[in-house]
Amino acid sequence: MDNIRKPVIAGTWYPGGPGQLKSDIEEYLAGAREEKVDGKVAGLVVPHAGYVYSGQVAACAYKTVQGNKFDAVIVIGPSHRAYFKGASIYDGEGYETPLGVMPVDTSLAGEIASGSNGMVSLVPDDRSPENSIEIQVPFLQTVFGNIPFIPILMGAQDMDACRKLADAIIAAVGDKRVLVIASSDFSHYHDYDNAGEMDSVALGYIEKMDIERFLRSLESGRCEACGAGAIIVTMIVTRAMGADRCRVLEYMNSGDVTGDKSGVVGYAAIVFYKNAGDGIKEQKGTGDGLTKQERELLLEIARESIKSGFAEGERPRFKIESGTLKEKMGVFVTLKKQGRLRGCIGLIEGRKPLYEAVEEMAQAAAFRDPRFRPVEKDELGGLDIEISVLTPLRRIQDISEIEVGQHGIYIIKGFHSGLLLPQVATEYRWDKATFLREVCGKAGLPQDAWKDEDAKIFIFSASIFSEN
Repeated sequence: MDNIRKPVIAGTWYPGGPGQLKSDIEEYLAGAREEKVDGKVAGLVVPHAGYVYSGQVAACAYKTVQGNKFDAVIVIGPSHRAYFKGASIYDGEGYETPLGVMPVDTSLAGEIASGSNGMVSLVPDDRSPENSIEIQVPFLQTVFGNIPFIPILMGAQDMDACRKLADAIIAAVGDKRVLVIASSDFSHYHDYDNAGEMDSVALGYIEKMDIERFLRSLESGRCEACGAGAIIVTMIVTRAMGADRCRVLEYMNSGDVTGDKSGVVGYAAIVFYKNAGDGIKEQKGTGDGLTKQERELLLEIARESIKSGFAEGERPRFKIESGTLKEKMGVFVTLKKQGRLRGCIGLIEGRKPLYEAVEEMAQAAAFRDPRFRPVEKDELGGLDIEISVLTPLRRIQDISEIEVGQHGIYIIKGFHSGLLLPQVATEYRWDKATFLREVCGKAGLPQDAWKDEDAKIFIFSASIFSEN
């Protein structure tokens, strides 16, 4: 190997001698609490401070994957010292540490770069003093040996950059068994109590794999993460790999190590995995009398309506003979791409015939959901369309009437309102109390606003069906 990145932070951020380095990492791993994950691990979030500060937390993440077999490891870290557009991958043969040389998977790195539409560049010479990736390498060498890895440094961490990088990784990985690692710390230099509150917000949304609300909390300053983009990319990619669970394994901050709680940095170990099965049967609402043919027709209407949004002229006309499809019903159309939300818009109450509502809500979900950029034509083939036909809203006075998995919730308080479909609670494995707190958050209300006398709570069921 001729083109090798030499260690930059050895001897400062971690021990510079191989014997001491290996001994320290093995001690961290031995001292890490063992958390058994009942499923297939796809990704981790690992801190990147000096080992004396965050090494024990990092070990909790790495201990989870000890003994697992992967074809490669992708490490995504933020660039702390230089801003640049997109992301970069070291175009050399390996990263050197006191424990030896960790080989770069140049083939997979090239596929990621070539499939990114110019967002990811290959960098042949990396002498920057960046710590976010190098700090992970000795742990990887200890746990996996000389496994091929791809070091990705993010210069920009906006949502568009995250989506493009995630899409490039997903396309390049294919069916390979790959572990994705987001290198990130959390709150920076707040007092101990405030740091804990901020980090609990971030970890709560990450554990729910709720990218949208995690992002909004970052933008509002309710939480911090220097590798937020890396975390979001990891959530997107692992979700596409089939991960449907996330668990926070360990959390502490620098104040727990040094005793100085005046200005601390937060550290967390997090795992994303595909659940092996917990015996819970998914329930998606009640039937609404739609036949198989009627459901198929509604899905066809939704897809053709989106397709017509890319062409000039009138929307396609459908011959509707079913009386059911002409009834006025509430309906939501949800778009997913590789398992993650791409748009969702709906009508809470029946204001127009069901087939017309599906037609309009499909276009709205594709092109007018304010949380997402409009769907592009080349995405259409990769979209999965899900339709939720709602029963009429029913106001309740007692939350004992709510059945999680059976009911969705709609809350109104003052000028605020919010709705969550029945399947949301099922997908996140929420209990009733969590479901109520989350729908309050969706409405922009305090989490316990559902208890207020002037809060109006409605429930409904839904028939949910999709192309997938």
